[in-house]
Amino acid sequence: MAITEIEDKISEIIDKKNYDTFIYDFLGVYDIPKATITKLKKGINNLSDVAGEVYLKNKLYYKQTDKDLMQSFTDVKAKVDELGTKPRYIFVTNFKEVLSYDTKTDDTLSIPFERLPQKFEFFLAWNGIEKADFDKENPADIRAAERFAKLYDVIVKDNPNATRKGLNLFLIRVLFCLFAEDTDIFEKNLFTTRLKELTKLDGSNLDDFIGQLFSVLDVRKEDRPVDTPSWLADFPYVDGDLFKDQHESLKFTAKSRKLIIDAGEKLEWDQINPDILGSMLQAVASEDSRSHLGMHYTSVPNIMKVIKPLFLDDLRNEFEKSKGNYKKLQHLYDRIGKIKFMDPACGSGNFLIVTYKQLRQLEIDILKEQNRILAEEGSGKAMMYLPSVTLDQFYGIEIDDFACDTTRLSLWIAEHQMNIKLRDEINNAVRPTLPLQHAGAIVCGNALRLDWEKILPHKKDDEVYLFGNPPYLGYSLQSKEQKENIKHIFTGIKSSGYLDYISGWFKKASNYIDENKSMKFAFVSTKSICRGIQVVPLWKNILDHQEIFFAYDSFAWGNNAKNNAQVNVVIIGIASKNSIINKYIYSGLSVKKVGNISPYLAEGPNVFVDKSRAPLFGLPNMLYGSKPSDGGGLLLDESEFLKLKEKGSELVAFLHRFVGSKELIGNIKRYVIWINQEQYETLKNNDYLKSRINVVINSRRKSKKKQTRELANEPWKFAENRFVNSTSGVTLACPTISSGNRIYVPIEIVDNNTVISNTAQAIYNAPLWAMGLLESRMFVTWLKAIGNKFTVNYILSASLVYNTFPVPELSVRRKNEIEQFVLNILDIREEEGGTLAELYGSPLAEKNPKPMNPRLLKAHQELDEVLDRAYKSSGFKDDNDRLALLLDMYSERVKQLNEK
Repeated sequence: MAITEIEDKISEIIDKKNYDTFIYDFLGVYDIPKATITKLKKGINNLSDVAGEVYLKNKLYYKQTDKDLMQSFTDVKAKVDELGTKPRYIFVTNFKEVLSYDTKTDDTLSIPFERLPQKFEFFLAWNGIEKADFDKENPADIRAAERFAKLYDVIVKDNPNATRKGLNLFLIRVLFCLFAEDTDIFEKNLFTTRLKELTKLDGSNLDDFIGQLFSVLDVRKEDRPVDTPSWLADFPYVDGDLFKDQHESLKFTAKSRKLIIDAGEKLEWDQINPDILGSMLQAVASEDSRSHLGMHYTSVPNIMKVIKPLFLDDLRNEFEKSKGNYKKLQHLYDRIGKIKFMDPACGSGNFLIVTYKQLRQLEIDILKEQNRILAEEGSGKAMMYLPSVTLDQFYGIEIDDFACDTTRLSLWIAEHQMNIKLRDEINNAVRPTLPLQHAGAIVCGNALRLDWEKILPHKKDDEVYLFGNPPYLGYSLQSKEQKENIKHIFTGIKSSGYLDYISGWFKKASNYIDENKSMKFAFVSTKSICRGIQVVPLWKNILDHQEIFFAYDSFAWGNNAKNNAQVNVVIIGIASKNSIINKYIYSGLSVKKVGNISPYLAEGPNVFVDKSRAPLFGLPNMLYGSKPSDGGGLLLDESEFLKLKEKGSELVAFLHRFVGSKELIGNIKRYVIWINQEQYETLKNNDYLKSRINVVINSRRKSKKKQTRELANEPWKFAENRFVNSTSGVTLACPTISSGNRIYVPIEIVDNNTVISNTAQAIYNAPLWAMGLLESRMFVTWLKAIGNKFTVNYILSASLVYNTFPVPELSVRRKNEIEQFVLNILDIREEEGGTLAELYGSPLAEKNPKPMNPRLLKAHQELDEVLDRAYKSSGFKDDNDRLALLLDMYSERVKQLNEK
């Protein structure tokens, strides 16, 4: 049940004014079984025989009274203290006041009876939810969003011809008025009271009321007409452009009127968190995002992961160093008032709001320290408060107009909250919220087409920080317009056609900060831009004149709500070259200081792994499998193969096992008709072969490719035949696509009669030790860092991953040792049985992890120990350590080849 539904049900109970069945109705709102409540009414479950009392074992001891409430509560508590099994709650009321006590947490509730709906969470233990856990979800924001979702739906339904802009602007303005009347911007309850007093119950004159109010809020008091009604004169001048545009006339009803009043009377606006509320309001106006309000906002701790290393840690460190020195503190105070911040994909403003609040808190802390210094000096000097951090330092770009309006509103709410905090913590420091201050440009538009310099102009020495969480869309998910945006930004850059959409923000930010040492940026991104074919076109240009000065390795980016969808991301911070001495890689709870961070987010030089046509480190050739292009005509499943075998068909001798990635990992039996022209001439009158060949011919003739159409003249022939008969080694079949949830890549040895398809990679005449390399942690580390990714799966590319994989010089003894471990792995596979999918499992999967066979895992780990020592005698601390060495080896090899 939604929060507002619980509140409204309790409100209905209170509004009845007949409280004979109050406690039973109240229990019915929570997860107390109806049968239990029915028995309780009949006195069956009531363990108390005193009139006006209800005692439900483990749940409640209730008493209604017309005597002194505290005395009645004391009497009931004394009874409860003598019970062996205590009820969770004591609840005493005279229907004017409520006194309640949680016997488990020792929390108490003392409120007017009519306020019970707003405190429903006190009793959520009946639903299995502890109040402390509920409070973590920030219910004030969820309440507000849920109530506005109801209001929005009703008004949209009643105004089918209204513009989206008009509806959204109305929502934003009403929200501001409700917040203002609850937080001393307006007089207490001014908006809701006037609305109740001056509008009809059916809502017929509410639009006129709203129109008059909104128009007067944009006019200074001294400029208002002399005949302005007194009820309007009580409202202050707001400004901030919030009420500048004329209100779009809307139809209101009794229902919409009541919903606005409920939002004023039932919500506690002083507890709203603007950084969360903004995202939820955006969801209100976007029905596809409304699956659960409060589950999609970006959490403050995650935002702090971006802004702390980008600039906040530096500012806080300067503050700590400046303590005790008034002049240095003043320098910092002046500095934070000049810094400019921009989120070029700001959504509803989460990053800007959290940053603003952090800067305002630092401002307060500096003032406190300066006051302390003056007090210690005893000079009697009084410090005059002059604002430092202001909203005009904060800029944003967002393509959705409602999100832009929400950002401005949330910034104003944040400003007022910080003004109150300033007043409470610093004597004689008053900063009025009205008239509203203008934020720096919050621009509605396409960030990848706009000129950022025009939105946030800067001089050479200006301190500017860009940050945010731009959209991640991979190439295949991008619209035509989005692909054109990327093409426009990366004009003339080779291989930029497959870049993720977020790459546009990195390139635009890089161009914007150029070589300015006072400017930096950091974005949240998926790791896909730091591996595979995206690395060279994106990072080569950026890292020519800039550097990565901090990076968070892959972690789950989500929010504080339960069961929220999460995505694994990285955070990358960029600064001008040689402007940062210390660089940091964050991984989990650990942080490592490094000399340089490569585009693969590993410690080491700026290496760019590019495709190679041949193995660079002496490995045997890896070939793309054979491609039939046959419309299925040459391929048979197991049942078809067995039927031919039963019949004793002459074709059986020409049927070979056919293995691709899927067949390999799942041990799926498929076969292929594998013949040459001479054999075809001998067999072409076979009826079964005829039917199959006709499928091939018809399929190839319909192809859009001329080469494939021509192949219809040679229907027995594979479109691409790369089969090699191994004579001096084994044939390795390697899946092209391998689950990223497995610890190792499952690779198999196949016999010489097996045809490897184009959905897998083949290594013919391979030494057994080569299989050991590919089945190692070292190889998987390289694959995950360098290879492209498809959903959660890794793509094993011969040219990009295999051919570039660094291999150390291996002695004959070491190769023999590796081969013994490979044989052990193969033996265990055979002994344990099952498919490769079953043996290798998916132990790293977030949902439904399936463990790798423990014997097989141990055998792989033993192989890893040997191979790790072959690369580095002391072994490795983790995969980042492995990757750093591999990149060094690759870099050195490329250098050697270039010098030849």
